[in-house]
Amino acid sequence: MELNPIHEIHVATFHWSLFLFSSFEYKNISHHAPQYKRKQSQSEKYKMAGNSLIAPAIMLALLLLISPEIYAGHDYRDALRKSILFFEGQRSGKLPPDQRLKWRRDSALRDGSSAGVDLTGGYYDAGDNVKFGFPMAFTTTMMSWSVIDFGKTMGPELENAVKAIKWGTDYLMKATQIPGVVFVQVGDAYSDHNCWERPEDMDTLRTVYKIDKDHPGSEVAGETAAALAAASIVFEKRDPIYSKMLLDRATRVFAFAQKYRGAYSDSLYQVVCPFYCDFNGYEDELLWGAAWLHKASKKRVYREFIVKNQVILRAGDTIHEFGWDNKHAGINVLISKMVLMGKADYFQSFKRNADEFICSLLPGISHPQVQYSQGGLLVKSGGSNMQHVTSLSFLLLTYSNYLSHANKVVPCGEFIASPTLLRQVAKRQVDYLLGDNPMKMSYMVGYGSRFPQMIHHRGSSVPSVVDHPGRIGCKDGSRYFLSNNPNPNLLIGAVVGGPNITDDFPDSRPYFQLTEPTTYINAPLLGLLGYFSAHS
Repeated sequence: MELNPIHEIHVATFHWSLFLFSSFEYKNISHHAPQYKRKQSQSEKYKMAGNSLIAPAIMLALLLLISPEIYAGHDYRDALRKSILFFEGQRSGKLPPDQRLKWRRDSALRDGSSAGVDLTGGYYDAGDNVKFGFPMAFTTTMMSWSVIDFGKTMGPELENAVKAIKWGTDYLMKATQIPGVVFVQVGDAYSDHNCWERPEDMDTLRTVYKIDKDHPGSEVAGETAAALAAASIVFEKRDPIYSKMLLDRATRVFAFAQKYRGAYSDSLYQVVCPFYCDFNGYEDELLWGAAWLHKASKKRVYREFIVKNQVILRAGDTIHEFGWDNKHAGINVLISKMVLMGKADYFQSFKRNADEFICSLLPGISHPQVQYSQGGLLVKSGGSNMQHVTSLSFLLLTYSNYLSHANKVVPCGEFIASPTLLRQVAKRQVDYLLGDNPMKMSYMVGYGSRFPQMIHHRGSSVPSVVDHPGRIGCKDGSRYFLSNNPNPNLLIGAVVGGPNITDDFPDSRPYFQLTEPTTYINAPLLGLLGYFSAHS
């Protein structure tokens, strides 16, 4: 990932469709009346809106959501296949015989040798050639969650999704092979970003960085524990022996994370900042890791850890965020499933947080940190906006399923939101990503008739080893970076950072905030596309 500067966000109106009306119901605010009124007619809803402090804003938003354009449906199954194929383009190490993206070749075969360990494999995080452990672990967690909740809807692509998870967990097992140590990065980011070369030709520094008791990193260790625990559920029936290995390692890594507390952004500041600096603190990753270990192991000790530490570890803070750095919204949604199933009343505070988070995303009452573009795109501050689109939409869809199974709705001030509404909001974001937007462009490479051609990605933009067997050195690749020609190698399935509040998209490599793909954009998308491929 290249360094992403913060962009100013402006409030904008947006277009959509009036289907939202059917998914809102307004509460009767009398304390002595039934909690929910019967479903009002359209005219009654308009009348009620005039007597509510919140409803006018909602109604205005809904009216602005009417779109004059009708888009054709999408082939979500094809998009799912391609979104998984992307991960094969990000592979590091010795490629397997069944590698489908043929322009890639083996790379970084000596990773870890300088530290006397084998750290080959894993994923390059984005358009560069560094292996960052923090986002790689989050990517693995989200791919696993996608399979756990939506694997049954993935059809024949489920096998490929599981392979993608295992490519990540195999590396994470190597990175945690020494007790009390987690190897968190391979490659010097400054050296790497000074070059534009394909991974097969890498001659930049492959320095190995680690955390230990003297140099703690609870956030990356906690996320690694979460990834291994979540993956253990995926493999529980497929490969019980491997599943147990993952869970045992997750247990050990989590114990290390919580015993030696501290941020790797402090102990490895010069290395990880500003690339994957931990801006949010390590507390959320401890809760996140414990939540996944509780789900995977069913052990009471993790439940007690969550209950005991939810205040100390700030479970109620920044509940509107979710991504590689901030896990709070994900924690609340994940834990809320148990509450909705009637199995964990002691976790009620997490459900309240989850409800508040969900309400903050809904058009018309969204949180100040969440805006919608005129074309309907969910927008948050910073670069690589599609990471927010896919991760937050994943939580909307996941929570809607939990609510449906429990026959519940979300109370949002003066109205309630049904599971159907949550699914529709999530689907609208996926459809925007796939081409239902003002640019009429798919932001997934290889999907649709129009998609980004000049993505910020070294391997994709430099001629492949197949077409150019000779070495292309560090600075020799600059001409390809600066070229106005399309990338010669299609990184099929890659989802770029995408547009921001303006809905505009310059298809140009130097605009890395907009044109660089990342693994953690695609990971939550697996679950979304799996679901909509079966429910569209």
